[in-house]
Amino acid sequence: MAITTALARFDATVQRKGIVLQPDGDPNEIEGVLNPACARTRDGALLLYPRCVARGNVSRVGLALGHASADRVTFQRLGYALEPTEPYELRTEPGGMGCEDPRVTFVPVLDRYVMAYTAFGPDGPRIVVALSTDGYDWTRLGPVDFQTHRLPAGDDKDGVFFPEPVISPAGVRSLAFYHRPMKKISSSDGHAAVPMLLAMPAAERECTCIAYVPLDAVLADIHNLLLPTESTIVLAPDGAWGRLKTGGGTPPVRIAEGWFSLYHAVDASEVADGRYAMTYSAGIVIHDIEQPHIVRYRSSAPVLAPQSADELHGVVNNVVFPTGIDVVGDRAFDIYYGAADAKIARARMELAPPAVAAGEADENAA
Repeated sequence: MAITTALARFDATVQRKGIVLQPDGDPNEIEGVLNPACARTRDGALLLYPRCVARGNVSRVGLALGHASADRVTFQRLGYALEPTEPYELRTEPGGMGCEDPRVTFVPVLDRYVMAYTAFGPDGPRIVVALSTDGYDWTRLGPVDFQTHRLPAGDDKDGVFFPEPVISPAGVRSLAFYHRPMKKISSSDGHAAVPMLLAMPAAERECTCIAYVPLDAVLADIHNLLLPTESTIVLAPDGAWGRLKTGGGTPPVRIAEGWFSLYHAVDASEVADGRYAMTYSAGIVIHDIEQPHIVRYRSSAPVLAPQSADELHGVVNNVVFPTGIDVVGDRAFDIYYGAADAKIARARMELAPPAVAAGEADENAA
């Protein structure tokens, strides 16, 4: 479980900038364009990687090029970064299949873009890693293997890599990524799972974890990126909001206070006959820069919750799901997020000047 070293406060402002991508009539987008990764190429171009959903919940990872004008950003579709072709992405059972919810991080020590996405195949959702040298062309490395080092294995989502090596809880210099191990019932019947999850202790619900892969092993053989040796809970759903589950959101970005990221968390309210209305919102988390299992700050309330019509009504109502982050200035970021599992929206987040830890604030006051 994560250690917490509290910041005295952490302030940010958020301004919605509207929808940037939505279905255009293509059959491969008929059920939504949502939950995108984003990245800057080596020459500074902005790329977006939307999840494009065809009928039957068949997902592909798209590729789109950004064009900025004044305070407006538009995207030109270029095709697909990934389409379901591998056994772990293909299935015949009802409910869908494919490549879902990508996140992209440039990792300088590997000199590669690293994409983590959810493959929805015959075994259920699994985290898969793909690599690129330019952000355009991608090669699958394969599914993450939690079993080799006896970590909990099974349904898993929300893989998101940190951009720099960190120190694991065991003291090993490692590459790290968020992930969210799932309860099997969540995959089969989300509504039936709600009362069962809420009855569990918070640390036994669906929690955001960080997995660690020893850096030396990856530098010796890139395929070792698929072999985490440690994993620890960092965001249990034990706060005043998001009590059902939490999950990784945007790739972490280095700021003065530590690793800054937006995560998502889910609340549920019963509506009728054992059915629940889910609400997906976003909050801020700040991790220690060297040891990210130390959480320095976590939002006491959502910073981005369903509010606009596009966020309240869609394929799945009441969803804000942050997955992409673009640095646009000093402590200023564009956040790209799925709105109601149907469209992609952008929000500008600006952080206040660097905060201080509670202990540091006391020392300064003295």
